[in-house]
Amino acid sequence: MNNIKFRKSLIAAAVAGTISFPVLAQDQDQESTDAAVEESVERIQVTGSRIPQSANVVSSSPISQVTSEEFEFSGNVRAEDLVNDLPQVFPGQTSTDSNGATGTATVSLRGLGPQRTLVLMNGRRLVMGSPLVGGISPDLNQIPSALVENVELLTGGASATYGSDAVAGVVNFIMKDDFEGVKLDYQHSFYQYDNDNDNGVAQAAEEAGFPLAPGSGRDGHMNDFSIIIGSNADNGKGNITAYATVRDIKPITQDNRDYSICAYDRDPDTGEYFCGGSGTIPDGRLTDFTAGGYDYYIDEGTLQEYDGRLYNFGPVNYYQRPDERVTLGAFGKYELNDNIEFFAELGYVKDRSVSQIAESGAFFPQVDLNCDNPLFSDQQRDTICGAGGPAQASGDPNVWEGVYIGKRNVEGGPRQQDLQHISHRGVFGIRGFLNDTWSYDLSANFGNVSLTSVYENDFSITNIGRALDVTTDPDTGEAVCSAALSGVDPSCVPWDIFGPNISDEALSYLTLPLYATGETNLRDITGYVIGNLGDYGVRTPWSYGGVELLAGVTSRDEKLIFRPDSNFESGDGAGQGGPTIGTEGSLGVEEFFTEAKIYVVDDADWADSFVVDLGYRYSDYTTDKTTDTYKVAVGWDVNQEIKLRGSFQRAARHANIRELFDPQSLGLYDMDSDPCAGTNPEATLEACQNSGVTPAQYGSIPQSPASQYNAIFGGNPDLEPETSDTISAGFVYRSLDGNFDISVDYFDIKVEDAIGTVASETTLDLCLETGDPTFCDLISRGESSGSLWLGQDSIVETNVNIGFEQRSGFDINSTYTHELNNDWGRLKFNLVGTYFTKFDTQPVVGLATTECAGKWGGTCGSPNPEWQHNLRATWMNNDGVSVSANLRSLGATEHLTGTSRDISNESYLDLTGRYMFAEGATVSIGVNNILANDPPYLTGANGSNGNTYPGYFDALGRYVFASISYEFM
Repeated sequence: MNNIKFRKSLIAAAVAGTISFPVLAQDQDQESTDAAVEESVERIQVTGSRIPQSANVVSSSPISQVTSEEFEFSGNVRAEDLVNDLPQVFPGQTSTDSNGATGTATVSLRGLGPQRTLVLMNGRRLVMGSPLVGGISPDLNQIPSALVENVELLTGGASATYGSDAVAGVVNFIMKDDFEGVKLDYQHSFYQYDNDNDNGVAQAAEEAGFPLAPGSGRDGHMNDFSIIIGSNADNGKGNITAYATVRDIKPITQDNRDYSICAYDRDPDTGEYFCGGSGTIPDGRLTDFTAGGYDYYIDEGTLQEYDGRLYNFGPVNYYQRPDERVTLGAFGKYELNDNIEFFAELGYVKDRSVSQIAESGAFFPQVDLNCDNPLFSDQQRDTICGAGGPAQASGDPNVWEGVYIGKRNVEGGPRQQDLQHISHRGVFGIRGFLNDTWSYDLSANFGNVSLTSVYENDFSITNIGRALDVTTDPDTGEAVCSAALSGVDPSCVPWDIFGPNISDEALSYLTLPLYATGETNLRDITGYVIGNLGDYGVRTPWSYGGVELLAGVTSRDEKLIFRPDSNFESGDGAGQGGPTIGTEGSLGVEEFFTEAKIYVVDDADWADSFVVDLGYRYSDYTTDKTTDTYKVAVGWDVNQEIKLRGSFQRAARHANIRELFDPQSLGLYDMDSDPCAGTNPEATLEACQNSGVTPAQYGSIPQSPASQYNAIFGGNPDLEPETSDTISAGFVYRSLDGNFDISVDYFDIKVEDAIGTVASETTLDLCLETGDPTFCDLISRGESSGSLWLGQDSIVETNVNIGFEQRSGFDINSTYTHELNNDWGRLKFNLVGTYFTKFDTQPVVGLATTECAGKWGGTCGSPNPEWQHNLRATWMNNDGVSVSANLRSLGATEHLTGTSRDISNESYLDLTGRYMFAEGATVSIGVNNILANDPPYLTGANGSNGNTYPGYFDALGRYVFASISYEFM
C-alpha cells in the first residue's frame, strides 16, 4: 500500500486534533487504492481546515471556521473581537470591561459561559488565563493573531474528544507553523465618532448640568506590529517558524460619547431620558437613611437639606481599556525518518492593561462625630448639636452617633487597577509511525501565567474613621485626629470634609494602595495511538475502508495561587465592596480515551458512504470524582451533493479550581432596587417579613444610592460534576461544480446539575414570593436598618449545583462563488446564522424556568436574540484587488420584565478594500460599522458598561483601519 501521502496526512490530522480519515483495505487493486488514497489526502486537508468552510461540508459534526483572510478583512487586532462577531459566540471578558475586568479576553459558545468553552491552540489546551476571579478561562491574548491560519468552532459537547470544559464546545486556533520566508505586518486603527445624538440623551446630560461630549473626533488609537520568520531545513524534513508581535492600544473614556456621558435612566411614562448617578457625592453627605430622619449635604461650610443631587460617575470610566502586549514564540518540527518526527511550540506573552472606574471615597461608613469637632462651622455645629439636632436625638448631646457619611474623592482621581500578565507556554513531543498500521503521538504541554495587580487611588476604611474623629490639640490648639493624640495612629491627618478644601496630606493618609500577585500552571501529558484495523480484516462487508481506532491516556494537573496583600484581605479598601481573599488550589485528572471511525458502507446505490464515529473518555479526578463521557456521530453521504448527519454526545465538566476553593467573602451585586425598601415598598409587609423585615422597619429601609447590594460569594468543595446531552442533526448540500454549498443543523444542548449560583436577586424574589426557608435563610438584613447593603447585610450567593441550562436552535452556513466573465474575477458570498428556539435557565431545581430566547435584562443578562447572522460578499479580481462587505445583524430582544426597554434589531455594515501592489506586498483599508450606528441605550442594565453592552454591540463608533503587509523569501 502506498503510505507516503497517507502518513503525512495522518500526521497533519493529528496536529490539528482530528482523526477523520478513511483508510483503505489491502485487497483493493493498486489503481483504485492509489485513487482512494489521493481522495483521502484531500479529505484530510479538508478536516484539517486548510480549505475555508469545507470542514463544515464533510464532517459528521457541524464546524464553523474563521480563516486568516477573515482576520485581514475585519481589521481586528484582538482575536476575541473577531470570534465574538460569530452568531454562535457570546462575549466573555472583553477590552470594554472596566469594573470587574480581569485584563483577559474570553469566549462563550452558545452563551453557556467561558468556563464551558474549551480553547485550544493547535489542538492542545491553553493554561488558565488569570488567577483573578472571573479570569480562570483561557486568555485569548495568548493567541498571536498574526500567526492564526484559521479558527475552528465545534459547538456542543466535545468532552469525549478533548476532556472537561468542552460542554459548550471547542474553539481551536490553528497556527501557521510551517512558514517559509519573512513576513512583516503593520496596522494602525482608531475609532471615529459623531456625537449628533437626537434621542434625548444629550439633552438629559445638559439639563443635569453635565458637560457635553465633544461633537466628533477620533480616539482609541491602536498600533499593531508583527514579524514572522520561517525556514525549512534538510529538504523539507524540518521547519522553524518564529514570530514577534507588539500591540499598543490607547484608552477611551466614557465622557467622549454622548450616550455614556452619564448614567442614564428613563421615565417609564414619557420615555424621556434623565441622568442618574451615585448618592456618594463630592460635596459630602450625612444621613441616617431613615424616613423622617436627617439627610444633609455640605455646601460651603454649611449643612443643607439634601436636595437629591447625584454624582455623575460615568465620564471617567474606561470604555476601552489601554493595553500593551508583546508576544514572542516559535514552532519547530523535524522529521528524523518516517517513524520519528520531533515537534515543539514555545510562546511568551506579556500583556498589561489598566481598568479605570469612578473615584473612591467614603461610601457611607457609620461613624460617631464629636460635637467639639473643631472642623465644624458654627452653622454645622448648631444644626448637628443644637436643640432638636440629631446629636441630642441620639441620646448623647455631645456626640452625633451612628451617622452615615458619603464623600466622593474627586480630589484624588479615579480608581485604577493595573493588571499585568506574563505567560509562558511550551509543547514538546514526538510522533510518527510504529508500522504501516499504527501511528503514535506523545506530547507534554506546559503553561504558566504570572499576575501582578496594583490597585491605586482607593481609600482606607480604617483611616476614614480615624481621619473623621477630630478634636483639638490642647498644646497647639489645632485640629488633630483623636487617634494621633492618643498615640494609636500618630500619622493620622484630619479629613476636613466640612470645609472647602481637602489637604494633600489628608489624601496621602487616606489613600490605600492594594497589591496582589498570583499564578496559574498547567501540566498536560498526552499520548495516543491510531491504527487501521482494516489491515487485520476488521471492516464491514459493505466497505473497503477498515475500522480506525484511537486509544490514549492523559495526565493533567492544574494549579492556581492568588495572593492579595493584607489590605485586600482585610476588606479595608473603601471602594472594593468587601474583602478580596487569597486562593490556592490544585486539580488533577487521569484519563483514558478512545475513538473509533467505522466505515459502514462505501459506493452503494443508496450511499456514497455511511460512517459512524464513536468516542468515550473516562476521567478520574483528585477530588475522588469520576466522569464518563461519550459520543455517537453518523455521517451519510447520500451522493456527491447531499450529506445527512447527526450526533449524540454526553459531556461532563468538573468544577474548576475557583468554583471549588474560592474562600467565601462579601462582595457587591447590581440590582435596580430592594422591593422592601423605600417609603412605598414594592412588596407587601407580609412578603418582606419573609426576608427578615420587621413591621417597624417597613417603609423606612434605605435604598442603595448606587443600586449595589451585598452578597456572600465563594466556592464549594462539594460540587458535583455537571453533565450535558447534546443532540445535533442536519444536512449538507454541495453543488457538483463546487460553487455552492449550504448546511442546516439543529442543535440541542442541555446542561443539568449546572455549576453556578442562584442570583441574589432571584433568592430575594423567591423568598418574598414563597417564604421558603431554603431561600429566606440565605438573607441577612441589618437589625437596625433592615437593608441589604449597609455593613454586613447581605444575601448568600455561593456556588451550588443549580437546575439546568438549555440551548436549542438551528445553524445555517452557506457559501456561493460566481466566476465573472471577461476576466473580472469572482464573487463570493458567505452566510453564517444562528436561530435560537430555546435559551432557558432554571436557577433552582423544580422551580420556574426563565426563557431568555429573544430576551435581555434581569436573570437573562445581556441580549439573547433569537436570530443573528453575518453575510459577507467579496469581489476578487485577477490583479490583486479585493473588496469585501460584511453585514452583521443582531435580532431584536425584549426586556424580561416586559417594560419599554426593548431593543430593536441592530445591523452593522463593514467594508474593506485590499490591493496587492507588488509581489508579496499588500495594503488594506477598511471601516467597520461604516454607518456609525449608535448602540442601544440600556438604562439599568446589570453587568453593562456605559449604558450598553459594548462587548456585544459596536459601542465606540466607526472602526477605521489601514494595514500594510510584505512577504518575501
